[in-house]
This record gives sequence, structure tokens and C-alpha cells, in this order.
Amino acid sequence: MDKIPMTRSGYAALERELGDLKSKERPAIIRQIAEAREHGDLSENAEYHAAREKQGFIEGRIKELESILSRAEVIDTSKLNGSVKFGAVVNLVDEDTDEERTYQIVGEAEADIERGLLNIRSPLAKALIGKDVGDSVEVTTPGGQRSYEILAIRYE
Repeated sequence: MDKIPMTRSGYAALERELGDLKSKERPAIIRQIAEAREHGDLSENAEYHAAREKQGFIEGRIKELESILSRAEVIDTSKLNGSVKFGAVVNLVDEDTDEERTYQIVGEAEADIERGLLNIRSPLAKALIGKDVGDSVEVTTPGGQRSYEILAIRYE
């Protein structure tokens, strides 16, 4: 079983999600199923079928989170420094548009590009690993070739 690299905050977020699913979502859906059963004929009971479908999703997510958390390798990024590594918060500037962006390089399970959490397996993260402030990186994206300059690197 492969270890899954993860930041401390990413691990905590997944633990919170798992706790919510087990303590809030699971009991709530069980109540919804019980209420829907009281309405009679289950073959034409849309509420029952929707609740059962949601229950399947919740149980699947619980199993997925338990698997991820059991294989997680939490990396303490606060003790790191220097060039770009896992956990680095990297400030970049797009060399064509002068648009600045900040990303933290994180594990696949905690990645969320909308929140600036960049999957370590992404083309941009792969290009950044091992680079230093002032370095330029070329990345092939779905929109074409992009060039970024590293403005700052920090570890939290």
C-alpha cells in the first residue's frame, strides 16, 4: 500500500469531514430513510430511493476517507526550507500576463485548485519541484505553453 503524502492541515480537514459524515450525515440519512419507509410502498417512493442513494454516497465517502487517512504520511512542512518541495507555498508570476498566483503544493487527496492547493502530480507542481526564487519554469497546460517566474517560497 502506497503512502499518501499530506500536509498537517490537509489531514485535519479530511478527519473533520470524516467525523461530520459519521456523526451528522450518517444519522440524518438513517432518519430520512426511516421516515420515507413510513410512507408505504417503497417501489414508488421517490424520497426513499433518493435517501438510499445518498446513503450509498455517504458510506462510499466514509470508506474512501478511512482508506486515505490510514495510508497518509503527514509531512511537517514547517521544518522545511529552501527550494520548492512538497508543502511549499509558492508565489508565481505569469511571464506573459504579469498575473500573480500563490499555490501550496499538496497531496492528491487534499488538492483544490480553487483554494490554491496544487496537486503534487500536476504538471505545474512537477515543474516547480527543486526550483528556487528567481527561476523560470515552462509548463504545458491545456491552454498551451505557459512560463512562470518564482517570486517567493515559504513553508508554513
